[in-house]
Order: sequence, then C-alpha cells, then structure tokens
Amino acid sequence: MKAGATIINVPDTVGYAVPEEFGELIFKLNDRLKNLNDKALLSVHCHNDLGMATSNTRAAIKNGADKVECTINGIGERAGNAALEEVVMALNTRQAFYNVHSNINTKEIMNTSKLVSSLMGLDVQVNKAITGDNAFAHSSGIHQDGVLKSRDAYKIISPTEVGLTDMELVLTARSGRHAVKNALGKLGFNQLTDPQFEDIITHFLELADVKKEVYNHDLYVITENYYSKHDMNNQDIKYYSDNFYELIDLQVISNPIFPSASVKIKKGNQIFKSSTVGSGPIDALYSSIKEIIDLDIKLLEYKISRVSRGKEALGKVKLQVDYKGEKYIAKATDTDVIKASALAYINVVNSNIVGNLLPV
Repeated sequence: MKAGATIINVPDTVGYAVPEEFGELIFKLNDRLKNLNDKALLSVHCHNDLGMATSNTRAAIKNGADKVECTINGIGERAGNAALEEVVMALNTRQAFYNVHSNINTKEIMNTSKLVSSLMGLDVQVNKAITGDNAFAHSSGIHQDGVLKSRDAYKIISPTEVGLTDMELVLTARSGRHAVKNALGKLGFNQLTDPQFEDIITHFLELADVKKEVYNHDLYVITENYYSKHDMNNQDIKYYSDNFYELIDLQVISNPIFPSASVKIKKGNQIFKSSTVGSGPIDALYSSIKEIIDLDIKLLEYKISRVSRGKEALGKVKLQVDYKGEKYIAKATDTDVIKASALAYINVVNSNIVGNLLPV
C-alpha cells in the first residue's frame, strides 16, 4: 500500500476455494486493507474448477470485496470463471441480503450472451442459469399452473429483466390442464365445454408422447380436426383458420452452386406455391416461405440442436425473428431438420403475428 497500490486482487487461480473459507479470507483482508487505506479497492478473481466460482465471488462480495472479475457465460480457461450474469442477477434479486449495487444494464445480458456465444462458437448449455434456453421455460404441470395463477410463485426473475420478451410455457406430456387450456385460449378456442376439452387433451397427450414438445401449430391442428370431426362451428376458429398458415409440402436442394427451395403452403382454403434460390438451403427455404407470407420478418437467430438419440433422432430448430421492432421466438422438432426449420418459421408467424389478429 505504501508503494501506491490502489487495487489489491485476490485470485483463486485453480478454483480450490470454498465459499465459507474464501469469504472469511476476504473479510480479514478487507478489514486490514481499509485500516491502511480506505480508498483502496479489494478485488477477487475466481475460477470454476470445482463449480464454485460464482458462489465464491458472491461470498467475497458479502464480505467486503469492492470489485469482482467475471466473464459472460462463465467462459474462461479450463472450467471457466465466475459467470457475470449469475453474479449480477443474484445481487439484483437478493439486494437486501448483499446490500450492494452495480451499474450493469441487465436488459443487455441476453444479447451479450448470444453475441459472445456466436463469436466464440461455444453454445450455452440449455439449463444454465439466467442465459440458458430453459432458464425461463416451464414444462412441469404444477409450475405452469402456479406461473399462470401468480408469476411470483415460480418466477423470482422476470425474463424482461435480462432482455427476453417473456417466460415460456413448454407444452409436454407433463403439462397440466391449466397450461393447455391457456394455450388454447390464446389460439381463440375459448368456448370449449369440459367434455370437449377432455377429448382434445386426450389427443394432445397422445401427440406429446410422440413429439415430446407440442407447439401452437400442433395444438391448433388437433383442435381444428376435433371441430371438423364433430361438425362444430366457431367464429374464432373460422377467423383464425382464414389467417393460419399450414405447411403442406416442401423440397429443398442443397449444393454449392444453386441452393433452391420449393414450398406449398395452405392459408384458409387457398394453396400457395413458391420456389426461390438462396445463399444456402435454409436461406432459400425461408425466402420461399416469406414470399408467400409477405410480411417484413427479419431472421435474427437460427439454431439446430438434437433432442434424442439414434438414427431417428429428433432435431430441434429454434429461431428468433424481428417483426415491426418486436422480437419473437419459435421452435419446432422433427426427424427432418429442414422440415423442422420450415415449421419453426411458420410457428412464429402463426403464434405471434397471426395470433395478434384475433378479435379481443
């Protein structure tokens, strides 16, 4: 300190520390340091070799650390460093406990995470805290029911705090009736009697056992088939059906010279066809769909992942688009990832754009 040091950094370079011991060490160092120079800053740098980098960092903050060194998505050598997003959101969510403040703009966390992931080519694990795909998704029936009744029940952080649009209810075989009924209501099916709903949910569960995840498009088709089978009329379904896009067929040719795609799409009683070329097979596919749908949709993110094993493995496509300044996310699964790509694009149109056309 006499030599003019303004910051003293305490690194746990090999990730050996545990929160209790590290917190005690920082408390003692902070006490001695501030007695010598109360303007000097105490800093920590924690590695994650034992999975405790974030916990050690938070213990250090609780015990007087003024500065902490973190990385987005917890990237770093070996097992990585303390994850900035986890540290910051813990400080925000448990502010009364930590009694400290940072000037981090939390609404940019998700965008920054995606940017770092894209530039480094390192995917974020789906169940990672804060920035993982499933961090704000609910598939358990009791969780979905609780979230729909009161968000505070199972949602300690609002997705909007980190730059997302909203929480996601993933419809699976584990979903409860409340979540399915809520999804049907958003599609305009608000007049179902209890026996009708029970019939529809039976078909929903059959499909969920096969597909694992059921999307709005699937739910719409199940319900539309039920209405047709029982010769039922409904003004909302008629309105929605006239604006609803359904993939009938597609063909995609991938080669380095002339990637092209042809699609056949149904809207109401009309059938549309389009063929386009693109810089790649997916670009050609989306250009063909966009030519039919004719909406100013900008693709922001496109991601393929595997959700099962073996030669019949399901591929999941997730994409994010921009429409009139609003961001929308959609997913689809299929053993054919090209088909899943088309379904995801159509899902985002049906769920978030056409769905908004429904009369209130």
